[in-house]
Amino acid sequence: MNEWVYTDIVKDHFLNPRNVLLENENTWPSDGRGKTGSPACGDEMLVLIRVKNNIIVDIRWKTYGCASAIASTSMMSEAVKGLSLEKAYKITPVEIVKRLGGLPDNKVHCSVLGDEAIRTAIDDYLVKQGRKPWGVHEQKNQVKEPVIICSCKNVTDLDIEMAYDEGLQDWDSLQQFTGMGTVCGKCKKNALAKISEVKAAHEE
Repeated sequence: MNEWVYTDIVKDHFLNPRNVLLENENTWPSDGRGKTGSPACGDEMLVLIRVKNNIIVDIRWKTYGCASAIASTSMMSEAVKGLSLEKAYKITPVEIVKRLGGLPDNKVHCSVLGDEAIRTAIDDYLVKQGRKPWGVHEQKNQVKEPVIICSCKNVTDLDIEMAYDEGLQDWDSLQQFTGMGTVCGKCKKNALAKISEVKAAHEE
């Protein structure tokens, strides 16, 4: 029998997920709502947040994804509770995976949905408050509008840049981490071009 590949932290968050939206909480009142992913791709996620004084005071979520998606979203929900909107908006897949003690390489991309969903929920909250949604990532003190590279996995150019900065600097590692190119494969040309662009920028 092969050794179990998930960490004890992952197993705990999968078997005992925190802050999950229960069936009797479908009308759970929220201040912001974020949804990402696609059932056709096998992963879909909903995140609901309550905000007070610019702090996320409570959160609920549900996902139709795999064990890694459940565990990573559970961990994300614990990580952002009590954070300011600004800090929660900047949480990365790399941080989520580190908190879990790691994930199998072919499952790392499952953590991406959590950080995308929380940003979408925060933007929804900002719009409801009459504020301009951020809708952007902050990268090296520059604000840029994200461009979708892989629509199947909702991977943007800024996701690739952030992953590259974390040491994932080739197609195989970036694909394993983000999941891009694992569904229809049509994004590979643009993804490779973006990787080359980021590499060139780092070599300047």
